[in-house]
Amino acid sequence: MQAYIFERLGAGLEGLALRDRAEPQPGPHEVVVDIHARSVNNRDLRILDGIYPVAGRPGAVALSDGAGEVVAVGEAVSRFAVGDRVAATYFPAWIDGPFSLRVATDQFGCTRDGMLAELTAVHENALVKLPEHLSFEEGAALPCAGLTAWSALIGPRPILPGESVLTIGTGGVAIFALQFAKLFGATVVSITSSDAKAQRLRELGADEVINYVTTPDWDRAVRERTGGRGVEHVVETGSIETLARSVASTAEGGVVTFIAALTDATFDPRCLFNPIMLRRTYVGSRTGFEAMNRAISANRLQPVISRAFEFGEAKDAYRYFASRKQIGKVVITGG
Repeated sequence: MQAYIFERLGAGLEGLALRDRAEPQPGPHEVVVDIHARSVNNRDLRILDGIYPVAGRPGAVALSDGAGEVVAVGEAVSRFAVGDRVAATYFPAWIDGPFSLRVATDQFGCTRDGMLAELTAVHENALVKLPEHLSFEEGAALPCAGLTAWSALIGPRPILPGESVLTIGTGGVAIFALQFAKLFGATVVSITSSDAKAQRLRELGADEVINYVTTPDWDRAVRERTGGRGVEHVVETGSIETLARSVASTAEGGVVTFIAALTDATFDPRCLFNPIMLRRTYVGSRTGFEAMNRAISANRLQPVISRAFEFGEAKDAYRYFASRKQIGKVVITGG
């Protein structure tokens, strides 16, 4: 079979190589998955650049997110059967309970083989069944971006009907946060960089959209459009650079869920004058993934796919993702 591996880390896409590898065979508790689709996340770029907090393993297969069909099972497998449609979890060892740094060091497409291959062997505990109404492409969008957005909204202070949510940009997490917030009966305020993206956000259900290029003081605009109160939840997918305005957009007692630091910028801690909760989230557990899938199935939610690339075009998918032109997820099919 073929797979894209980390031949050289710290070299960007130059270090990603397509190579032939032996087809995997299942161990006693493993299943072999024919991977039909994968999706790209920001962490995948950072791993190639050698700047991800967890160092990638040279020779490992890239990408954390994938979905496919079980084609073989080990003798002790009890959770899946041949023909099941499945997706991999982001953290293979995080089944339930609180997050720990121990589980963070074990990741698909980083410290262990990921999904940018034709086939993979995975322990049965690191898989979930896909909602029946989703395609493999849609299912591949769920493990990182989908579950991160879900965890952001149902965390220590769960979203309630009638509350308001701020989303930033049009990446996978932001779009899922918009979709989930609408499922919970919330009002969504979104910020983006262009009128074309603003129109798409409105089509997806955003109640208010602010162009942060033409309205650089967008935190003031957020408060104006929420009657001066601010939003109860911010899904902070921008960076450290947007954190101060996100905090300023938040109502007293609200929550800013910080997803990732995408730059080396710093912020002035004095912005935290507002009595809010600031929390960091790390994707989610398998139990959380399964709960999210139940909500997706019950509401027939359709993940938003920005663009699909063929397996042989994997590097083009990375480049398109890096351009930040997408609205939703970038997927790689076939193989």
